[in-house]
Amino acid sequence: MKRLTVLALAGAVWSLCAQAQDSAPLRITKQSHEFVVQTPNGPLVITRAKTACGFAKGFIQPFVPQPGVTPVTEIDVLHALNDPSTMVIDMRDEDAPLDATIPNSYHIPYNELEDRMAELGCQKRGKNQWDCTNAFKIVGFCHGPMCLQSPAGIASLVRMGFPVNKISYYRGGMMAWEGLGLTTVTGNRPTTR
Repeated sequence: MKRLTVLALAGAVWSLCAQAQDSAPLRITKQSHEFVVQTPNGPLVITRAKTACGFAKGFIQPFVPQPGVTPVTEIDVLHALNDPSTMVIDMRDEDAPLDATIPNSYHIPYNELEDRMAELGCQKRGKNQWDCTNAFKIVGFCHGPMCLQSPAGIASLVRMGFPVNKISYYRGGMMAWEGLGLTTVTGNRPTTR
């Protein structure tokens, strides 16, 4: 019975999201506001409109933001939160995580990752050269599927030499986490361990 209640609640949240549509089309991809599907009845144009659960910024991100990065689900994130060798990182900008974030996550804004590699367990080897052999595994997230922040942060980690096999990406981010009714907290854990 409890499972049915949770499923009904999740369905109600998603239907609420769909009801609050704005008329201004938003970008679907970096290049386009629309996508044409060839149907048996002729072309059908798919657009994207703002909803109560979405926001206008960004465009739909790929599941794999960098080759070799692993996409993860909510279940994977839940397990990662208890793994001492993993850091679940809220990569939203400086002010965003203060209202609600994933419990037990760390806050390192996407635009600060290059300056905070040591907090991830990397050792400096020279100017902009890092040895991340013994670094933590990382699960990065931000607002949700349209948010550019965690993909940009992941790209900077890869540029700095962080191993892609230690990086996971939770594309659903806060939009999916909250939409599913999962617990949130205010503030974040400090990054020192």
